[in-house]
Formats: sequence, C-alpha cells, structure tokens
Amino acid sequence: MTQAANGKTVFVTGGARGIGKAIVSALAADGFSVSFTYSASADEAAQLRDELQARYPAQSISSHQVDMSNRAQVDELAALIGDTDSLYGLVHNAGRSYDTLAALVDQDRAEALFQVNFWALTRLAGTAAKPLMRARSGRIVVIGSITAQMGVQGNSIYAASKGAMMSYIRTLAIELARKGVTANVISPGYVDTEMMAPYAAYRDKVEVQIPLRRFGQPEEVGALASFLFSPLAGYITGAVIPIDGGVSAGLSMQR
Repeated sequence: MTQAANGKTVFVTGGARGIGKAIVSALAADGFSVSFTYSASADEAAQLRDELQARYPAQSISSHQVDMSNRAQVDELAALIGDTDSLYGLVHNAGRSYDTLAALVDQDRAEALFQVNFWALTRLAGTAAKPLMRARSGRIVVIGSITAQMGVQGNSIYAASKGAMMSYIRTLAIELARKGVTANVISPGYVDTEMMAPYAAYRDKVEVQIPLRRFGQPEEVGALASFLFSPLAGYITGAVIPIDGGVSAGLSMQR
C-alpha cells in the first residue's frame, strides 16, 4: 500500500473487463478503495468486485451500472463522485468504437460515440476536479489511443474522439497544476482485449508491424496507470504516454 492510497477512493469507468479490469485490480492492489462502472457486463463486474473485496477487506470495492451514452446516468455518477469525501482520482476508460471510412461517417453514430468517449469524460473530470483542487492532491487519467496521433484507415471518428480527450486533458492539467492535481493520458496501441477480437484474422499482419512483435497485455496498461497514481508520479502532468510496443516511435521496416 502506498501512502497516497491510504483511505482514498478512485473511480474507474469501464472497469469490468479488459484494460479497465486490469486498472481496477492494480489500484486495489495499491491499497485504494475502487468504485468502478460497467455497462453490460454485470456478471463479470460482480465477480471482480467480490474477488477484490475478499482479497482486500479493509478497502471498499464497489461497482455501478452506468450507460455512458445516457447523460442522466452520467450525471448521477458525477454526483456520486462529487459527494465522495475520500476521492483521490478518476480513470476514464469507458469507450466505444465506430469503424467506417471518413467519407461515409454517419453523424448520429458519431455523436453517440463522442458522448461516451468525450462528453462523459468532461462531465466526470470536471466534477472530480473540484474536490481534488480543494484537497490540493489527486490524479485524473484517461485511456486514449495511438490513433489520436496516427492516421489509421477506418478510425476517423474514434481517433477524433480520442484526440479531443487528449486536448481536453492537457488543458485541464495546466489548469489544475497549481492545486497539486495531475492529469495525464495513457495512449495504448494494440492490446489483447475483446475490442480486438473482430480483427483476429489480421493479427499476424498487425504484429509484424509492431517493433516488439506482439500485442500488449491489459496488465501492462494497468501497471502504468498504477504508477501515475503513485507519489513518484507527482511531477508528471499534461503528458500523453504511449504504451504501444514502439508503434508510435516510427515506421517499422521488416528486414
């Protein structure tokens, strides 16, 4: 347990599966009480909550069903965050994908994606920022994507939403810095989660373009989030940190 974690609570959106589950598990292992959301994975959320609560009985582990596309439900979650006296931070991991060519974008689907990926973030982070500033400590972390900084065919709207998240968090970081609160973006590349399942047929072709020649693991992203919540990460703010096996470092030439 870190000193920062003692008696403190972190909220994690989209915490029942994949990267979110790894983040929830890592933060709980660090000693934080964790309150996480899920959308449709009720059984998985309950199993994770019960396992972590049994493992860390001195901490509070709770789960909440929240549809991030529903503004009223996001408002309810924001109120819960704002009323949490032990609040230390927020991780916004909940997200939605929408694959289509840039010239074929459907505006209704694009706006629905932005509500989940971007507008829900601004509502929750804006609410969390106020008690964190009063406490003069805390962390805000969002899970972005390397697509926000690299062109990927078919990802125009998803990438745009992650780019908006990145710009928002970097500005928020500057505004919160004088109050001792940090805000950062973790930018994953290809990570072994259910989101990647539809692309299984192309995995071999993708992996040879990754300098490390493999997909990342959710636990690796969770470990990075854990570090950003640690005392030693107190001088990191406004950063966009890639965790992508070297993809964003440059073009990988096969030799």
